[in-house]
Amino acid sequence: MSDLKRAYNFNPGPGALPLEVLQQAQAELLDFKGTGMSVMEISHRSKEFEAVIQTAEADLRELLGIPSNYKIMFLQGGATLQFAMLAMNLRPAGASADYIVTGTWSKTAIKEAKKLGTARAAANTETDGFNCIPAKLDLDPKAAYLHFTSNETIHGVEFFTEPTPPDGVPLVCDTSSNFISRPIDVSKYAFLYAGAQKNAGPSGVTVVIARDDMIERTPENLPVMLDYKTLAASGSLHNTPPSFAIYMVGLVFQWAKKQGGLAAIEKTNRVKAGMVYDAIDQSGGFYRGHAKVDARSLMNIPFRLPSEELEDTFAKEAKKNNLIGLKGHRSVGGMRASVYNAVTIEGATALVDFMKEFQKKNG
Repeated sequence: MSDLKRAYNFNPGPGALPLEVLQQAQAELLDFKGTGMSVMEISHRSKEFEAVIQTAEADLRELLGIPSNYKIMFLQGGATLQFAMLAMNLRPAGASADYIVTGTWSKTAIKEAKKLGTARAAANTETDGFNCIPAKLDLDPKAAYLHFTSNETIHGVEFFTEPTPPDGVPLVCDTSSNFISRPIDVSKYAFLYAGAQKNAGPSGVTVVIARDDMIERTPENLPVMLDYKTLAASGSLHNTPPSFAIYMVGLVFQWAKKQGGLAAIEKTNRVKAGMVYDAIDQSGGFYRGHAKVDARSLMNIPFRLPSEELEDTFAKEAKKNNLIGLKGHRSVGGMRASVYNAVTIEGATALVDFMKEFQKKNG
């Protein structure tokens, strides 16, 4: 391992994983806990895998302080499936749901919900270029739920306080790209979901945290694999789950606890993001950030250079310097640094040093 040259990985998802987690998975790959089999080979009904999923759930409850009246599910289909699935389960027939639209993913979420019933935008910042958190919300006091995306991966916009729904309206959140990046008060939410591949593990598993009363909303006529009540009752084992991805997510939860928990992780994340934002702000306009300062994401930092030609050169030279995954999303262009939990301060320092040197040569 001492000769291994790891890339500085700024990919937006699948994103960087902690080296310690990868090394543990490597050590256990051929013989998991003395079984003589890989965790990918053992039965999901075995006591060994039962321990994997139960430990992952217990560690996540500890990290986030999840109350006992919430169920945790490890599902498939990504957050994109949840866009439709939560509307099927949580919005009663004839009811409407409110959505706060602050970027590509919340825009996609409301689009999916509208295919299945009534949904309305309580706010939409698209005319502002998806660069801010809305100052005002037009809320329906009878909405089935209020949905928001806590961190927009593409536009780099993050909520740092939860929106307040009307009394009796449940708060629903897509927390995919800032999941376990800082402490939150889970009791303020009725339902959270996160694709693990941004900040909590490899692709293939989606973590759902649902308050018991929300699961009881599930109608009787849903296909079984789209039915939260069935999936929760089975402990995420109604069918064969993405067992290796769940195992990896569990290792990431253990790693997060070893770092001192989410408060300690947030502190480090603020240092890393601050370093990159300082490099942007101190560049005299050579680098231009996207989000307004009070909405800047700690996880995803999009920025532009003076020309697309320079952006192409930046990406190519960054790759030569072992800085990977910095191209912006195809829908918006530019550059983007995703500084998830597993990105080290060393990695952020290497990026900032490169940005400064690149500006000297090309500014």
